[in-house]
Amino acid sequence: MTGGVATTIRRQWWAWAVAVLLIVAAAAPLVLQWLTNPDDQRLVDLDVYRTGGEMLLQGRPVYDFFTPAPQLLPFTYPPIAAMLAVPLAELPWTTAQWVWTVGIFVSLGVTVAFAFRQVLTRREVQARYAPWLFALLMIACTYLMPIRDQVRFGQVDILLVALCVADCLAKRPWWPRGFLIGLATAVKLTPGVFLIYLLVTRQWRTFWMASFVTALLTLLPFAVIPKDAADFWFKALLDPERLGANAATTNQSIRAMLLRLYLPSDTLTWALWLVLVAVVGWYGFRAAKRALDAGDETTAVALTGLMAVLLSPVAWIHHLAWVVVVLAAIVGDGRDRVRLWVAGGVWLYYVVPVPWWGVSLKVAGWNVVGKIVQDGFGLGALFLVWLLASWLPKRRGIS
Repeated sequence: MTGGVATTIRRQWWAWAVAVLLIVAAAAPLVLQWLTNPDDQRLVDLDVYRTGGEMLLQGRPVYDFFTPAPQLLPFTYPPIAAMLAVPLAELPWTTAQWVWTVGIFVSLGVTVAFAFRQVLTRREVQARYAPWLFALLMIACTYLMPIRDQVRFGQVDILLVALCVADCLAKRPWWPRGFLIGLATAVKLTPGVFLIYLLVTRQWRTFWMASFVTALLTLLPFAVIPKDAADFWFKALLDPERLGANAATTNQSIRAMLLRLYLPSDTLTWALWLVLVAVVGWYGFRAAKRALDAGDETTAVALTGLMAVLLSPVAWIHHLAWVVVVLAAIVGDGRDRVRLWVAGGVWLYYVVPVPWWGVSLKVAGWNVVGKIVQDGFGLGALFLVWLLASWLPKRRGIS
């Protein structure tokens, strides 16, 4: 929680209490829908995490198990994630579901507080409207499809977003800056794009701290669970199909969009992917550096988060939890009405299930249009990179 928002909470505790109740009431239908699902369809990714911890407790190989049918999901995260999942394995399944779901919303709250700090701490807003605006932002972000999927699957992505956002945007962190990025990277690898960001922007002290924590938490399992560590780094990590069907609609990375084109050879697909990754990465990280140099760190963080989605070989829809930070970057301090309208459009686009409309169009025979719409969230992420890199700096000059 940022300092300005924390001060406002102390002054307006009753208003913040009501705001929290409003958030709970708005999120309740979503939470109850997924936590009352049939047991084999409920928070299936959380089940993967817990089972990873259970395997360690039972002394069984972490990367050989699959969750029960019909899911049959393997543990796909680095071994440190399995070690951190041991406390979840100690909890009863029902309790773990509620604890994890609450954690998702706490993580979303942290992300919203840091990312939307500009508008939440404006003097006229902070004095009277901060609790209500925070509640509105939380409710709006809760119903983004990538956030809904966090609750549906019991995913960890919004926690990783919160760790990276807090590390980058906290004004006076009580932890060594870079520690949280290192933790997030060790747990799920994709936040490693922030190591590139720190390198490109020459934040040397933070870069070295993040690199040290990543290396420490990566090497630690070799001392504690060496066989599992070797299984991950030298076997499981090298099998992209272990994550699921890479060409599935839920994968919205650049590579997935190429896979769905069914190009004549795998070599051509990989060659195009590498070229596009290089181009998009160069453009995105360069834009992030320019944003940071202009004093807009929220935009720099949002651009880096989008790189985590686009450049990864696999990026499921729930990985687009970074859209929360993108919305904050577009909104800024809330004074520019054009930016607010654009943010509203982006929000609506990621609320509706665009990629699944593409699947329906393909079934109806609209194959070309259907394929484009099926890639909607990934193409949208590419558009957002351009929006933050090119359009937003011009609006910033106007506002």
